[in-house]
Amino acid sequence: MARRPTKRTANDAGRPLFDPERAAGAPPGAQAAPEGERPLTVGQLCELIGQALQAGTPRSVRVVGEISGFTDRTHWYFSLKDASGVIGCVMFASAARGVGFRPANGQEVVATGRVEFYGKQGRTQVYVTRLEPVGAGALELAYRRLCEEIRALGWFEESRKRPVPAMARKVAVVTSRTGAALQDVLDTLRRRAPFVEVVFVDTRVQGEAAAPEVARAIDAVSRNAERLGIDALILTRGGGSMEDLWAFNEKVVAEAIVRCRVPVVAAIGHETDTTIAELVADLRAATPTQAAMRASPDRAALAEQVDRAQARLRVGLQRYAAHERQRLRAVARHPFFRDPSGALRGPRERLATRGTRLRTALRERVGRDRLRVERLTVRLSRVRPEAVQAVRTARLAAAERRLAHAMAQSVAHRREGLEALDRALRISGPPSVLQRGYSITQRADGTVVVAPGDVRAGDRLRTRLKAGSVESVVEGKAAKTAPRRRKRAEAGQFDLFGEGSDGEG
Repeated sequence: MARRPTKRTANDAGRPLFDPERAAGAPPGAQAAPEGERPLTVGQLCELIGQALQAGTPRSVRVVGEISGFTDRTHWYFSLKDASGVIGCVMFASAARGVGFRPANGQEVVATGRVEFYGKQGRTQVYVTRLEPVGAGALELAYRRLCEEIRALGWFEESRKRPVPAMARKVAVVTSRTGAALQDVLDTLRRRAPFVEVVFVDTRVQGEAAAPEVARAIDAVSRNAERLGIDALILTRGGGSMEDLWAFNEKVVAEAIVRCRVPVVAAIGHETDTTIAELVADLRAATPTQAAMRASPDRAALAEQVDRAQARLRVGLQRYAAHERQRLRAVARHPFFRDPSGALRGPRERLATRGTRLRTALRERVGRDRLRVERLTVRLSRVRPEAVQAVRTARLAAAERRLAHAMAQSVAHRREGLEALDRALRISGPPSVLQRGYSITQRADGTVVVAPGDVRAGDRLRTRLKAGSVESVVEGKAAKTAPRRRKRAEAGQFDLFGEGSDGEG
């Protein structure tokens, strides 16, 4: 620890205790104070306090007190208090995950950890690594917490559970080889139902590794149940303390029971003990012996049932035989069996009568049909279809001839009109005009020049004559022509001269 500065007097070092000239601060270049009088920084002081706490307190302390101001912000922050004092505590998330309960304000607990000084906040607090409740105990709280979690999942619901088969042929037993529960189950099965086969799965039922090993054993039975023909599973062990039975309060065992493909009968501990495995199982038994009884039929009860069924079957057969014997006697007394030929007389007479009636009806029907055919024949001879067909055929031939003559006349008349139009076109067409000595002048784009205003100086013209054509270039300025006249001239030249009709060679 730092050395505490001693009180100085006016005679120390030969100078007065208070120097007014130095009150305003030492001038530049003044010498530093001696080592013992140099002030500490806050960080150095915090470090000294921490070292003092480490030197003066044990490495690990256990503190009992009441929780106050509990907050859960990833890590747990709270205070422990009693009538004499309060100490701040922090428990990191890695350590908090191992606590089997959630602390509550006012709960009395025992905290295990180390005492340190947190310089950044100037606080002395306990860094808790383990937290245990006082009173109910950690296992009891963990048991209640897991019960609430599993109840919320619906694993305790009776509607989820399956009935145990009444006539199981093969039963799997999951327990320890060295436990008395196995012998109780085997003795009960041998006494009650020696015909039931047993598949034994050895597993630890106590200790930290027991829960996952029990879960693996249940999963193995579930996977091979169909192949091995297993109808039910018995999960059992003898009695013990809550710590001894804790493997059957683990969630991993409950999950294995829920997903098991065959019904599970659980008998864990004594009748007063209740584990989560028993609450989740399809059927809970108070003892291993009772579990074996619930999972197997009773040989004596089955024999009694067989005897009763045999007696009922014997009585039923006797009654059935007596009833059928009475029916046989009644049948033997029936007139048909006394005189079978008499039973055929009536049907034979009815058959003869119906045969006579049928022949008479056929003769009458044939006579009526013959008369009807004769009347139709007479009517047909009067109509003479072949004569009607001949007349209509002649009419059709005459109509065809008239149609052919009319079509020929129409075609000849139209051909004469077409020839007259062709002659008129040849006489008045542009080629005929050229043959009489006239000419036609066209611009380069093929339009006909009808007035001097239609061309400009420099335009190239083409003049068509009777034989051939002449090309020329316009010189000088052309006179303007009215637009209306030009348009009328251009409109009049449409389709007058087509290619192949100008006689150009």
